[in-house]
Amino acid sequence: MNHKHKSASKKYIAQFYKKNHASFLIALISSLLTAALNLWIAWMLQQMVDFVSGVSGAFGLPVLVWYVVSVVAAILLLKAMSYFSRPHFMEKAMRQYKDYAFHKLTQKNISAFYVENTANYISAFSNDAATVENGYLDMQFNILSNIIMLTGALLMMLMYHPLMTVIACAFFLLPIGVSYITGNRMETVERNISEKNSKLIATLKDSLSGFSIIKSFKAENAIFDLFAHNNTAAEQAKCKKRKLVTVIGCLASVAGITAQLGTFLAGAWLASSGQDITPGILIAFINLTAYVIQPIQELPEQLASRKAAIALIDKLADSLEGNVRDEGMHIPNQLNTGITMKNVTFGYDAECDVLHNISTAFDAGKKYAIVGTSGSGKSTLLNLLMASHGNYSGQICYDGQEVKDISSESLYDIVSMIQQNVFIFNASIRDNITMFHEFPAAEVERAIELSGLSKLIKERGEDYLCGENGSGLSGGEKQRISIARSLLKKTKVLLVDEATAALDAETACQVSSAILGLEGVTGIVVTHALNETLLRQYDGIITLKNGSIVESGTFDELIAEKGYFYSLFTISQ
Repeated sequence: MNHKHKSASKKYIAQFYKKNHASFLIALISSLLTAALNLWIAWMLQQMVDFVSGVSGAFGLPVLVWYVVSVVAAILLLKAMSYFSRPHFMEKAMRQYKDYAFHKLTQKNISAFYVENTANYISAFSNDAATVENGYLDMQFNILSNIIMLTGALLMMLMYHPLMTVIACAFFLLPIGVSYITGNRMETVERNISEKNSKLIATLKDSLSGFSIIKSFKAENAIFDLFAHNNTAAEQAKCKKRKLVTVIGCLASVAGITAQLGTFLAGAWLASSGQDITPGILIAFINLTAYVIQPIQELPEQLASRKAAIALIDKLADSLEGNVRDEGMHIPNQLNTGITMKNVTFGYDAECDVLHNISTAFDAGKKYAIVGTSGSGKSTLLNLLMASHGNYSGQICYDGQEVKDISSESLYDIVSMIQQNVFIFNASIRDNITMFHEFPAAEVERAIELSGLSKLIKERGEDYLCGENGSGLSGGEKQRISIARSLLKKTKVLLVDEATAALDAETACQVSSAILGLEGVTGIVVTHALNETLLRQYDGIITLKNGSIVESGTFDELIAEKGYFYSLFTISQ
């Protein structure tokens, strides 16, 4: 990962702690003091065993009772601290992390999802987010707690008996070796799970989006096989992780038990040889050995899980930093002279151009129709005017200003687009029209009337919930909502891509006339319906063929030429 993306991922991690330091510190202190309390309990057990064994110098029963009461009170206090701090820290951390990531997502190019797999983002906000929560946020407390426990246990062992500590450390080499061999494999496993899960989500997403196509072409078995294949791959990746965790746990347990029992036998041998080791010290050593072995076993896996979680954060940062339209200059919310395209060539694939050397002009306030057969590049031309793609050659200028240099905020203030494929949110009809903004009631009513929505509003009301992607509406009703959105926005430039295709002839004519009648608006309309009455109202008609402009002019001029447009018009009648 380059330096820019490393810096970007740090910004994502910073979201965990933004205005969240108090909860983090309290949760951290609680975790560290709990680890220290475990060491304190080991010392208390030594004192209790020595008291029962009659070792001179051991604390008496009243003092031990006081210590027990103090430990219980401390446990309750630390648990209360953890209860009020850790869940709050985790909730705010993940909320801010996902909010920040989603905000970055909204800053991407319109064209971003033509080339990117959206399933990666669905996975990032679901499966990957859970891994980040557990492997990074939650794990950091466990890692620091284990470090404190490991360090404190070794220091206490040295204070009790240096020679026995040296012998115990020799036994610790076994769990250390096991942890070293197995600990670094978790990152690769987690990345593999994330990739397989993204493919599974992509298949599910495609299946739901294209369900009608699947049914009509009787492709259920083929789609099932594809889903089953990706589902198997995802579950096998998880299975591989479970097996790795099981192997690590098994080896770590064997190594830990061997080290613990070996230390006990060594201590018993030293005690029988006349070394100054009391029964309490031997018991304390056994407990402290466990507090050393546990971190040795857990830390490599915990650090690997943390590393894997950071890798997923880096992966999301990489994805979100790409295909972002850099902020350009701000321009006035107006169009004075018009839009010009000069020698514009563009292709989605570098080896295959869709538009070839397009040069034309759209004067401010005038209306233009773009016609041509399917695949001639009509929709692509509109997308370029919306700055959906920046990798074209030539120039596209608004009032002489290259569109690549205009900020997205300024561009979308003056341009709006009505597309063939309409997305409807699972919200009310009114919210889908206003796009969750506030507008004067009179302006909303005007947009509703001009788009032909009055009948729908009368029958169902403005608060009618449209369903997921407008499942409660017909195609024509969804298209009317899309038209109403753009009319309500009142931008200076209106791009229309086959907006009336899903409407009946009467409503289509009504809507087209409304668009043509918008004063002060530069309208560029892609249309397949070659209606003479409407075409005569356009100031200019641009005819595309195989990605090139072959003719342009008014309706009468093109008919008189009896060229390509004349052929298209004649065939359509």
